[in-house]
Amino acid sequence: MATKKFMYVNRKAPYGTVYALESLEVVLIAAAFEQEVTLAFVDDGVYQIIKDQKPKAIGMKNFSPTYKALGDYDIKQLYVERESLEERGLTEDDLMELTYEDEDDDWAEKSSLSIISRAEMAELMAAQDVTFSF
Repeated sequence: MATKKFMYVNRKAPYGTVYALESLEVVLIAAAFEQEVTLAFVDDGVYQIIKDQKPKAIGMKNFSPTYKALGDYDIKQLYVERESLEERGLTEDDLMELTYEDEDDDWAEKSSLSIISRAEMAELMAAQDVTFSF
């Protein structure tokens, strides 16, 4: 089976709709079929990976710890749009630490997150075979 480049663009806040959770579930399924998976977080989607989420007050289950398992599924390309962070008053320090173990570097733990500009994000999206927007 040929490997395709799949990008999942997360544009919605993590709670209040099903988009974020469904995106995460679809991403894990794609990774199980050994496709090249990239996640992008833009617009309110950047809220999906902020630290210390406490959705219990709105009656929702906190599914954010699942993002920390992405490295175990060999998903190590997560891109966050810098302008989306800035427009929401957030910085890289507000984001969860998401890592993977690099088997080519003696299993060294490395960051999965890359903060890129809006222009770089557009270039990255153009380079994909398939793009899904949630």
